[in-house]
Amino acid sequence: MYREITRKGTPGLLVLFVFLAIGGVATWRLIESARVLNPLAVALWVLVLIAVILGLSGLFAVQPNDGKVLTLFGKYMGTVREQGLWWANPFYSKKRISLRVRNFETAKLKVNDNHSNPIEIGAIVVWKVVDTAEAMFEVDDYTHYVVIQSEAAVRALAQSYPYDAHAAGEISLSTHPAEISKALQSAVHDRLQTAGLEVIEARLSHLAYAPEIAAAMLRRQQANAIIAARQRIVEGAVGMVENALALISEKGIVTLDDERKATMVSNLLVVLCSDKDAQPVLNTGSLYQ
Repeated sequence: MYREITRKGTPGLLVLFVFLAIGGVATWRLIESARVLNPLAVALWVLVLIAVILGLSGLFAVQPNDGKVLTLFGKYMGTVREQGLWWANPFYSKKRISLRVRNFETAKLKVNDNHSNPIEIGAIVVWKVVDTAEAMFEVDDYTHYVVIQSEAAVRALAQSYPYDAHAAGEISLSTHPAEISKALQSAVHDRLQTAGLEVIEARLSHLAYAPEIAAAMLRRQQANAIIAARQRIVEGAVGMVENALALISEKGIVTLDDERKATMVSNLLVVLCSDKDAQPVLNTGSLYQ
């Protein structure tokens, strides 16, 4: 496995001035040799000019947050990360790798969740290159590698968790975004670290039931919401009835037998639990008539 070797190039400005000076002198001497018809000297200074031109081809610039991977006839020689103008062996191959932070959004993938419900899911992955040697030599195309491995990690994540939580404390895709993002980041990082890449952040960008079951799942969610609301209403109504009976008994407003208490409880529950406003009925007789 390749590991990055940080290398510092020779300062390019100094080399540039030296080669330009040599080139100027060689040009002047070439003209002088040609004027006095000295073929040997002409050939010599021509070779010097060729060497200067070849030497100038070793100059290269490194932009901020970039790196240049140097190879010599297929052998990795190191990476220059420091920005500026540098010079290296003209026979070195110099390939640029961006060290900037990049982000990638997966396509909307259709997979089955942990409960075998078809869902649509997508994610955003923020990443950067941290080891240029691994990124260049361990995989064929590290940007394409990010795409494929990120989508594979999203699929695996979706199959590991349910869309909705159906039990207390159960982690689901829709109700625990922080835990899901952390799990996704860890899964993507494990897949990309072999290519010298670091995952800075990973989070879901799209999450929905597949169209063929979306309507049924919406009705299910509505039914769960209605049941939960009804349960809350009934609990509140029972508490209010209990308080009402306790206050009536405590203040001695009226003495009710068990049958009348049951009737009062029934009426109060109907009023408190009804979806619509109750219609009042005026009793012109006695409590028992």
